[in-house]
Amino acid sequence: MNFFNRIFKDIGIDLGTANSLVYLKGEGIVVNEPTVAAVNVKTNKMLAVGDEAKKMMGRTPAHINVVRPLVAGVISDFDMTQEYLRALLKRPRTNPILSYRRAILATPNNLTEVERKSVEDAAVNAGCSKVFLVESPTAAALGAGMPISDPGASLIIDIGGGTTDIAVISLGGTVVSRTLKVAGDRFNEDIMRFVRDEFRLAIGEPTAEFAKITAGSAIPMDTRLEVPIRGRDYASGLPKEVTIKNTHVRAALAKSLQTIVDSVHEVIEEAPPELVGDILRNGIYICGGGAMLRGIDRLIGEDVGVPVWIVENPLTCVARGLGMMVDNFDAYRGLLNHPPKPLSINL
Repeated sequence: MNFFNRIFKDIGIDLGTANSLVYLKGEGIVVNEPTVAAVNVKTNKMLAVGDEAKKMMGRTPAHINVVRPLVAGVISDFDMTQEYLRALLKRPRTNPILSYRRAILATPNNLTEVERKSVEDAAVNAGCSKVFLVESPTAAALGAGMPISDPGASLIIDIGGGTTDIAVISLGGTVVSRTLKVAGDRFNEDIMRFVRDEFRLAIGEPTAEFAKITAGSAIPMDTRLEVPIRGRDYASGLPKEVTIKNTHVRAALAKSLQTIVDSVHEVIEEAPPELVGDILRNGIYICGGGAMLRGIDRLIGEDVGVPVWIVENPLTCVARGLGMMVDNFDAYRGLLNHPPKPLSINL
């Protein structure tokens, strides 16, 4: 029995638009890599995935494409997604002879049946024998230590790379939710557009993300933050450097952040009155990469009049929740969706 437990393991996969994490039963989070792949278009061979591939973005010759197989939480390239997953599951910290008996994948709330089936099929083709899906906000709330099985309500905001999930959870289920295509990637686009209009400078997504992380804030700050960024001057076509300040980044992100705040309002307004009282008492929790934006908790809290907290280690919150389900599968079985059909491994 111990031999089989070592060879056949359960696994949790947070397949995100920006980053993907893998939780292996008994070992914890063993993979945390960008959801990026580099492909040679001449040979159709995958050259790199994760961190190695992300370093190539904007720097490759014509015959190498650096792609992100998911867009806004949805698989945009099925073949690339399954190859990415296959490569991810062979990472050095995982045993190369392992077979994955059951896989639990976190998905956005708003996926269609076709999109959900694509996620399941990609995981099966990557080497998982049986696949279960769970809504990302449920996994995030579990990873944050929120009492999701209690009759009281919990409100979680998961600001990822491609989507922001906002959900009221009670008795292990989602009562009201919103999924927005306004998240980290949109923030980067906002900064790129602002720099173009304000400084007449073309920059790439990695530079925009660097500016967001280094000088980004959701509210006015006492500390002045600024960072030099380099790009191509639209007028001359030559390299140019400008300094971007936290006030610039805040102005660039204002519209997208207001969209998130407005959606939090809508979710609370649609929740049953008794659950609204629970939210006021228990507060709102924010996780995901967007939780790292300075002052985003204060922005939301002051607007909706509810206490807001940033989850500890917000980047791994969903993966930790998946890990709890993987380690105690039977206890959390009710939170998972059944596989659409029996699946088998060809030995």
